[in-house]
Amino acid sequence: MLGFVVRRLLQLVPVLFGLSVLLFIWVRALPGDPARALLGRHATPEAVADVRARLGLDKSLPEQYVAHLKPLFSGDFGRSISDGRPVLESFFDKLPATLQLGAAALLIAVVVGIPLGYLAARHQGRWPDTLLVSGSLLGVVTPVFFVAILLRLVFADWLHWLPTGGQQDPRIDATHVTDFYVLDGILTREWDAAWDAFVHLILPAIALGTMAMAYIARITRASVIEVLGEDYVRTARSKGLSVMTVSRRHVLRNALLAVVTTVGLMAGMLLSGAVLTETVFNFTGIGHYLFEAISTRDYPVIEGFVLLIAVFYSLINLAVDVAYGVIDPRVRLS
Repeated sequence: MLGFVVRRLLQLVPVLFGLSVLLFIWVRALPGDPARALLGRHATPEAVADVRARLGLDKSLPEQYVAHLKPLFSGDFGRSISDGRPVLESFFDKLPATLQLGAAALLIAVVVGIPLGYLAARHQGRWPDTLLVSGSLLGVVTPVFFVAILLRLVFADWLHWLPTGGQQDPRIDATHVTDFYVLDGILTREWDAAWDAFVHLILPAIALGTMAMAYIARITRASVIEVLGEDYVRTARSKGLSVMTVSRRHVLRNALLAVVTTVGLMAGMLLSGAVLTETVFNFTGIGHYLFEAISTRDYPVIEGFVLLIAVFYSLINLAVDVAYGVIDPRVRLS
């Protein structure tokens, strides 16, 4: 197990190097000038040229790429062009909000998606199955930003049931220990702050988790249908075991492997989907900060954040592969 983990971590190095090259090319191809975005549209050409020289943007692309790699080797990922803060510091400052949102979205996707997929498989060909297949297809093809805008329009702007955005009402004097706002309210027993943070989390979590829930439901349905047709399930039924026992010991356990794969992939995708969701709901996490960096052509933030997100995504996939061996000992990790 340890050797497998070490090999996977070593394989991550060339992947991140290749990603850094692609990122560098893509970011430099974006329209607009960071110096112009920083100074404003009325800045003089001399002032723009001075800022470009200070940022090293007047050098050739190979020289800029070498300069881009240097802070990566030192581990600080450089500094933001807009506010001068270290990129790594900004990333971990915004990370709790995005992790809280992603965890809530994934929880909704798993708690709702797996039972729905199992229910559809148990009623294959009947109306519950047809309803779920149609609904999950709608969830897969509907863009995350459209779901977010629709939820905000209906439940926040029209009905006023939930907040329009943000992580917490700024009028609440909350104590932040971990920067996970809901958890902080629970730890400090500031129940009004915990409840307010939870309420602010509902709409963005549902919006972000909708597509993941649809995928998980479809994979669960397909996996359960496949397992239900296996000989060992028919044998267990012929022995007179109850439906609950067969489902728990034989069906769900063996169908879980494909579902775990999907959950792991969805967990990584939620980080990228957070960019649009956080922007719609003004949820000040990694996605919202990255969107602002793209708007201002903040090269170090864009490159640093995407690389760090890639690291998190790779680690999640590694955790999924390790989980294979825990769930099913027959799976060899190599």
